[in-house]
Formats: sequence, structure tokens, C-alpha cells
Amino acid sequence: MANEDGAVASVSEATDVVLFDTPVFSEDVARIASARLPWEQYRNAKILVTGASGMIPMYIVGSLLAANDAYDLGLHVTGMVRNQDKAVKRFGSALERSDFTLLAGDVIDTKTFERKFSTIFHGASPARPSLHKSSPVTTLKANTLGTINLLDALVDAGGKSFVLLSSSEVYGAVKGSGLISEDDEGTLQHFAPRASYSEGKRIAETALAAYADEFGIRGLSLRFGHIYGPGMALDDGRVQADFLADVVRGRNVRMMSAGAATRTYTYVADAVEGLFFAHLRSDEQVYNVADPAGNISIRELAETFAGARPEMKLELDFANPEDGRAFSPVASLGLDSRRLKKLGWDAKTSLSEGVSRTIRSFEDGPLVRR
Repeated sequence: MANEDGAVASVSEATDVVLFDTPVFSEDVARIASARLPWEQYRNAKILVTGASGMIPMYIVGSLLAANDAYDLGLHVTGMVRNQDKAVKRFGSALERSDFTLLAGDVIDTKTFERKFSTIFHGASPARPSLHKSSPVTTLKANTLGTINLLDALVDAGGKSFVLLSSSEVYGAVKGSGLISEDDEGTLQHFAPRASYSEGKRIAETALAAYADEFGIRGLSLRFGHIYGPGMALDDGRVQADFLADVVRGRNVRMMSAGAATRTYTYVADAVEGLFFAHLRSDEQVYNVADPAGNISIRELAETFAGARPEMKLELDFANPEDGRAFSPVASLGLDSRRLKKLGWDAKTSLSEGVSRTIRSFEDGPLVRR
């Protein structure tokens, strides 16, 4: 809860919230489930979501359960996680539902599942840049061996559909200017530890295409841009999480540079709704997921966070004061989402609204203690 100064009380003792039990999360997944989509395709489905305690996978789980409530689909969702203690805190009351099971396990390990899954949403992948640097082997294995292990499990079970949560990083460095389409190709410095993530995602997409061709499963790869929203951990390490941590702790937003680089930021509920549009309305294999209106500079993002709670009177603090005096955004290559928009999807959440909702999830939600 927020204290009299507008900051979240005792947030220094926490890096997360019980996301499933926040009003913002409930509102978001109910909105996704209300989308005019053929949810009937999930009737009696047995669905596995890996990396289930992560931000995007949690929204996938929540949306499926909300659709089950709305349409009585008889589906069952299993959320697979490596850290069960953390996940128990994150999922809260979801653990009381008969249509949800939390399963501890690592996708790197070959595993025989008791339940046979018809659809797998694969989101288990170290996403924080700090993990790519400190644990490149684990990052590589999760994206390569983990994907192949899950594809084998789906084929053995007679399952039909595999959805890979991929990344815009598979494009590497694309020459030219303008938006990047699904058919564009760039170069990657593959002989580098940091490539464990980007090359790992590329191999995962290749594995998915190979299994789809040989075994006839439906493979879908969603290339997400920069996603933000409820479910981000305050110690995530990426700039959007750093800015969030500053606001909920009631301090000025810290800038380590002028913030000229631009990125495409998309609110998590919009991104996950786009995922379901792709999965339920199309037979294409690859989609970009990004809100074109969210293509802004890091500085503009920081200003949005600082201004989200005017009563707190937060400002930008620059590590180098000179960075605050002169600023000009640099050109950036964002993702072209026209293929997804042709299915009827459109991002509904403005940046200011999305940032406010993200902060609100910490103001309204119970905190996860360390």
C-alpha cells in the first residue's frame, strides 16, 4: 500500500508483488479474455506454460484461467517453474483453483510429464541481461535444449501446438532504417557470451520450424519487443524496472546517460492479447509483437515514470549533469507489427496509462518479501 508520501510502504524489503491477486492484473486478464477471439479452440485443452512465474507467462496463465471462467472451457493449465517458493508467492490464490497446477522443474532436464499436453507456451528463458552475462551457458541451454526437450514431450504426447516466446533480438543488426518486418534478417556477433540469448532464440525458432515440418505440429514464434508492466521485478536490471523501482520507492528517477536511444515499449496486457490473436486467428509461423506508438527514447520513458504520480514531485537525476542539458533522440529500428494488426489486434494501452497501471500494481498489491 502507498504511504502518506505516495511511496510504497516497506518496498525496500520486497522486489515483487503477489501479481495474481492485484486488481490491475485481474482487470487486465479479464480484458484479454473478453477479446472477440475463438476461445472455444481451447475447450478441454491441457496446456503447459513454462517459465510461468515470469511477467509474460503469468499473463498467459491468468488470461487462460479468465477465459475458462468466462466460457466454461474445461481447460487445465500447468505452470512450470524452476523456483517453486518464489512462484507460490507470485501466484497467490491461483493455487487454490482446480484448473491450475504449479509444477517445479527445469526445461533443461529431459522430463516425462504425468499429464499429456495439447499445447505448450514456452516462456522459460533467462531474460535479464545480467543473467546472460553471468550465466551464458544456462541461458543457452534453456533456449536450445529446453525448447527441444519440450518439443519432444509435445510430440510424444500427441500434442498439436507449440508457442515460442521469442525476442526481437533474433534480428541482430539490421541494415537501413525503418521498421523491422518478420522477413528481415540481420547479423549477430555470435562468438560472444552475450550471444547465448540471441543465438539461443534463433536456434529455438529453427528447432520449432524443424519439428513443425517433420511432425506436423503447429509452431508459432512471437518476437516480442520491449515489454513492461505489472510483474516486473524491481531488481530486474533493465531500465523500465529501474525507473519503476525509483518511483515506488519515492525517489527521483536516476538516469545513467542522456537516454537518447529509442526502444519500442509495449504494455504486457496488449502484448499477451496479441499473442492470443496470433495463436487463435492465424496459421502464420512468425509474428512481431510491438506497439508502434511505444517507440520512444529512454529519456521519454523516464519522464513518463517520473510524472506518473504528480503529487510526488519526482524529477530526473542525471549521473552526468551535462546529459540533462542537451538531448536528441537517435534513430532506432522498431518492430513492424502490421502482420499482427491485420488479424484485428491493436494495442489499447497508452504509455502513460501503462506506466500508471504498473506502479498501481505495487500500490494495491500485497508485497513478496525476501
